[in-house]
Amino acid sequence: MEEGLTSYFFNYPFQNGFLTFTIGILFILSVFHFLLYFQHKDKLYLLYSGYTFFIIFSQLHHFTEGFIYELFLPIQKVTQYPMVATELYFVIYVLFTFKFLDIKTELPKWHKWSFKVLYAIIVYCLIVVFIYVFKGNIEILLEGYFYFTIPMTLFGLVLYIPFFKSESPLKYYVIIGSLILFITSVWSILYYFKLQNNEQSIEPSYSILYIGFILENVLFSLGLGHKQKLILDDRNSSKNQLIKQLKENDELRKKIQAQLEQDVKQLSKQAEIEKLEAIKMKYDKELAELKVSALRSQMNPHFIFNSLNAIKRYIIDNEKENAVFYLNKFSKLIRKILASTTEKETSLDEELETMQLYVNIENIRFNNSIDFKIDIDDTLNLSAIKLPSLITQPFIENAIWHGLSLKEDNRKLHLNIQKSNENQLKIDIVDNGIGRQKSTEIKNKKLLKRTSLGVKLSEERLKHFSENYENSSNIYFTDLYDKNVPIGTKVTLLIPLN
Repeated sequence: MEEGLTSYFFNYPFQNGFLTFTIGILFILSVFHFLLYFQHKDKLYLLYSGYTFFIIFSQLHHFTEGFIYELFLPIQKVTQYPMVATELYFVIYVLFTFKFLDIKTELPKWHKWSFKVLYAIIVYCLIVVFIYVFKGNIEILLEGYFYFTIPMTLFGLVLYIPFFKSESPLKYYVIIGSLILFITSVWSILYYFKLQNNEQSIEPSYSILYIGFILENVLFSLGLGHKQKLILDDRNSSKNQLIKQLKENDELRKKIQAQLEQDVKQLSKQAEIEKLEAIKMKYDKELAELKVSALRSQMNPHFIFNSLNAIKRYIIDNEKENAVFYLNKFSKLIRKILASTTEKETSLDEELETMQLYVNIENIRFNNSIDFKIDIDDTLNLSAIKLPSLITQPFIENAIWHGLSLKEDNRKLHLNIQKSNENQLKIDIVDNGIGRQKSTEIKNKKLLKRTSLGVKLSEERLKHFSENYENSSNIYFTDLYDKNVPIGTKVTLLIPLN
């Protein structure tokens, strides 16, 4: 009896309700996943719902009576084309499996190649449908479907390559499910032709196909559930990671806050230190200016005494014109020196005029034997360029008294003024005196050694002057030689410009 029931179940699926059972399972899966699409907004559910829906449509033509027949009676003409529905669910199957395993991301080359083949199959199916619409011969659809099954089968087999290559843990749902349907489909078709050749009922062949439909879709549904579980696990993991990160951020915030409080205290101390440094720098600068003023006060009586003695000699020698000429220059120089004691800066043209007067007065004592020359870059705006007042005087004085005064004749003093670059002025003070080495030797032999502070103070003044500029200042000394014989000294002043 049991064998008779099994035979009845297998041999008469249209009559015993197996077809209705299969359609019912697929219908539930189709509706369920269609609703899941609206819940999750994932097109994967929509594709799977479409896949099961067109499987249902491919089998509706087997109903000739009953509830389902009556339900689909208004669209009975549509249900009479199972081959079109089969083609559609195969196309949707490819779209579904590729999205399910994310083949586009993992295997982009396989995705690109597979879709080219799929598009070619779609174009072929559309051409067959258009030909049928124009000619109205159902044999065209049947013959077209027969030829469709050949590339469909080959393409379905080739698709197992990317399925196996996929790294997704879900791939076995697709591989096993598709393999079950493929085997049952081939088995069903072969059994179908065998029954048809023996002029027997073809119903048993459909039982095999329906078993394949049910098993495949059960595996696909389990795969979708597994995929959703992986998504939830990933979200929970991300959530836990986020909570952990927030806790770490909170701890880090507390550490940073504590560090900031400590830094604020440190900055307050640093600000006080910087304030003290600024005050110290201010007083250092004022001290440097006081030293310069003290040097001028020391220099002026000595220089005035020597100058007046030189003019006095002109008067004694009854050279009234020279006496008046140099007395005028001397009085003008004194006014400029006195004015410079109240001003920290002066223009370049004022500085050069003062130095010209200074050299002229000093030259009296050398019977005007010093050849003094000034070369200036024509592009310089002398009145706009600022520099510390009397900054060149100590170096010119040294050139005259330590270099030129010890020569008997051919005394030359040369000022060359030009731009070192766009932001720096260069002043070269060149003499053809005896040189620094020989001058030092003579100085060391003297019993009364006088310490010159002029150069040292000039360096300090230039340092303070350049604090308000981008470029720095500097002073260079160069000993001039001709075949190892000293022929003079060159002093180079680099002064920052606006």
